[in-house]
Amino acid sequence: MPQTPHPRVRRFLAVLLTAVAAATAWAAWLRRDRGYGVRADGTTTGPYEPWQVAGLVLTLLVSVVWSAARGHVVGAVAGTTAGLTVAAYLDWSDDATGLFAVGVALVMLGTLAATTVVAVVVHAVRRHEGHPAA
Repeated sequence: MPQTPHPRVRRFLAVLLTAVAAATAWAAWLRRDRGYGVRADGTTTGPYEPWQVAGLVLTLLVSVVWSAARGHVVGAVAGTTAGLTVAAYLDWSDDATGLFAVGVALVMLGTLAATTVVAVVVHAVRRHEGHPAA
């Protein structure tokens, strides 16, 4: 009979897997097209298209829901937040103005808030339905 990992190992793996999933999703959705577009009136758009951001959010939603439904609320929140924060930092850190740090901080705070709400709601629904945390 296979042994289940120690609870600390399971928690660490939940954080690690969601962090890797978040960083990979960032790379898959946002690293493709980073150019700015110029409209006829001279305003610029970009660097990301709405469909890219929507794809990233939906991909992350799957990862957070999956992890939280298995009882890894902290892993879903901490891992996703860490993964996106690191990915944003690596992607934007070549900005000479230093303003990228504001963007990275906003990514971190927004991800922390959104994943906390989603993970807590999913976990509460699972518990209410009588599904024990795995």
